[in-house]
Amino acid sequence: MPAVRMSEAVNVKCPRPTHAMVLTAGLGTRMKPLTAHTPKPLVPVLGKSLLDRLLDRLEDWGIGTVVLNLHHLAPVLRDHVRGRAKPALLLSDERDALLDTGGGVNRALPMLGDEPFFLLNGDVLWGDGPQSTLSRLWAAFDPDRFDIVLLLHPTAKAHGYDGAGDFSLSPGGLPLRRGEAHVAPYVFAGVSILHPRVFAEVPGGAFSMNLLFDRALAKGRLGAVAHDGSWYHVGTPQAVVETERLLVRGNGFI
Repeated sequence: MPAVRMSEAVNVKCPRPTHAMVLTAGLGTRMKPLTAHTPKPLVPVLGKSLLDRLLDRLEDWGIGTVVLNLHHLAPVLRDHVRGRAKPALLLSDERDALLDTGGGVNRALPMLGDEPFFLLNGDVLWGDGPQSTLSRLWAAFDPDRFDIVLLLHPTAKAHGYDGAGDFSLSPGGLPLRRGEAHVAPYVFAGVSILHPRVFAEVPGGAFSMNLLFDRALAKGRLGAVAHDGSWYHVGTPQAVVETERLLVRGNGFI
């Protein structure tokens, strides 16, 4: 386990996570034609795939086991990760049916253990602020208070994102859905920490993680951390080009 830097908070209520899941089963429709023969998480950014960049970040933080879900071009993804020793990789097979984000995690749940774990979208990259982003999420996760804590990024500073945002923050720092507002100041950054208990009563088959976010929100058990570093949504070929351009200019993320 890596040493926690002195500037970073340590969570005495929540064990340091040892498991994570990266969502890698999607069809990558918006990333075509790059995803005709390549799973979206294997699309390279400056010579290294999105997935390898995420796995490097998780390994550096001390995550020992990462679950990947397989559907689109599953053999390609399986072959790509076969030679990687760390972190240990477990594969959750969704080739029978694409299960969406929530259904995919629910199928993989037996591989993720009984303690809180990180969940990452496979098409995001980020740069830390003064502290480690994963450490900030862990420090914010009070299991007596929250079931899920989301990483939120300022909508106006979200590279590769052209939506209206997802959340605002209450004066107490709790997330609030955009609702009827035209825009929201924060977008969900595709990184979260959650307790497996949120899957106690879920539909069979496919469903979105948004179902569980909204359930936690309704119970007052959804938390958030406002990201203070850089963030990139790499979901289209143009976003790949733009992300590489920004990184060459020195914006950095890892």
